[in-house]
Amino acid sequence: MKICGLQKTTLLDFPGHVAATIFTGGCNFRCPFCHNSDLLGNDAEVLYTDEEVLKFLTKRKGILEGVAITGGEPTLQPDLRDFILRVRELGYRIKLDTNGSRPDVLKSLCEEGIIDYVAMDIKTCKERYPDVIGIPSANIGSILESVEFLKQGTVPNEFRTTVVKELHSAEDFARIGEWISGCPNYFLQNYVDSENVLVSGFSSCSKEELLSFRDIVKPYVGRVELRGVDY
Repeated sequence: MKICGLQKTTLLDFPGHVAATIFTGGCNFRCPFCHNSDLLGNDAEVLYTDEEVLKFLTKRKGILEGVAITGGEPTLQPDLRDFILRVRELGYRIKLDTNGSRPDVLKSLCEEGIIDYVAMDIKTCKERYPDVIGIPSANIGSILESVEFLKQGTVPNEFRTTVVKELHSAEDFARIGEWISGCPNYFLQNYVDSENVLVSGFSSCSKEELLSFRDIVKPYVGRVELRGVDY
């Protein structure tokens, strides 16, 4: 595993659980608004070995309940399954964050029963996906496959979109709602600028704009909420 970061305690990353978050290096998208740009390339700095993280988790048994694995894109890690099994042996539940680009890996892990929760990013509507992920030539067939798989409910899951004022419109959310119709959970999280963003010049939406986008998607999904916004 290429482990480039470790948040030792979080109450936010794994719904309903006190957890640690592991950040893996490498991603096959180049979303311009990515706030983890230092994790995108294959040259992302490795800060922890598997054994160091497992040793930490062993010490925190009884305090932590789960481990969230994020990135970068974790499904690119060839040792992901083996690492998850070792973490589970310590008694932890596993949450996987993914961009949905490797449905074969996602399906295999979920169908094996070693993932407890999946959060998949929905970057925008299907029609605009290649541009918003920074790869104009991208074929989004893998994304469509992952969405359809998660909608079957094999494992508890959520879809989520980071809303960027310059990149998202009301029409986009109407199309997203139609696409993910029937899913149980969808979250809108506001873009937050930082020095680590891949491309500068983007901005957040107002609370009113976010609420209007929420209301557009509401008829299509079981639950749609704003994350990180008081309202």
